Amino acid sequence: MKIVRLWLLALIIGISAAAQTNPREHVSMFNMISFTYKHDQHWSAYLESQARSIEDFSKIDYYEIKGGIGYTIAKKHQPFIGFGRYGTYKNDLFNQREYRLWLQYIFTHNLSSLKIDHRLRAEKRFFHYPQTGKTDDTERYRYRLSGTLPLNGKKLAPGIFYGNAFDEVFFGPEDPSFKRNRLFGGVGYVFNDFLNANMGYMWQREFNATPIRNLHFAYFALNFTFDRKKYNEIHMLPVAD
Repeated sequence: MKIVRLWLLALIIGISAAAQTNPREHVSMFNMISFTYKHDQHWSAYLESQARSIEDFSKIDYYEIKGGIGYTIAKKHQPFIGFGRYGTYKNDLFNQREYRLWLQYIFTHNLSSLKIDHRLRAEKRFFHYPQTGKTDDTERYRYRLSGTLPLNGKKLAPGIFYGNAFDEVFFGPEDPSFKRNRLFGGVGYVFNDFLNANMGYMWQREFNATPIRNLHFAYFALNFTFDRKKYNEIHMLPVAD
């Protein structure tokens, strides 16, 4: 499909340009695998694992393992509770361990074939720094606006390519209160009722870094869905988180 080739070409150009914008910036790696279990039309469980190479593209220095339970109301509303563990390495040493508990709400609606998701999340974060023995905790609040558009059909189904984009902002109680902005664009493919893949480019600006820092990620994800009652309805596709 010409439109898919154009999307992929734009992603490659965008990633290459990002790597050359500033000598101090480079392309990092962001890989994700997720598992969604749909117990029925309402209850679902979610598990996700991430591996990122932030400082060096060839070396993993950050990971996430997280999951939770959601309840979908009338296909448009989903409250969700989640918990995760997050680890950061620096100079090949384990530098930071984080445990995170969050509550979120997603509202979904459609504009023709375009599916739009609004996600609100409140996080409680607990930190431990093994090299110093120090601990800390804080809160963070996030809002994400995302859109998913089927490219060769009217809805997401096996054999369908789709485009996906989002913008997410992060806030917190400490200065600066505006912590981060994250922008993503990518394409995906629905292989069957159980598997879809997504790839793209994500730009992330860290306002709480000194100096302010820009990160550029090449993103790839595999998403598995297990639908106990075979409703075969794709309501919410996991994207970079």
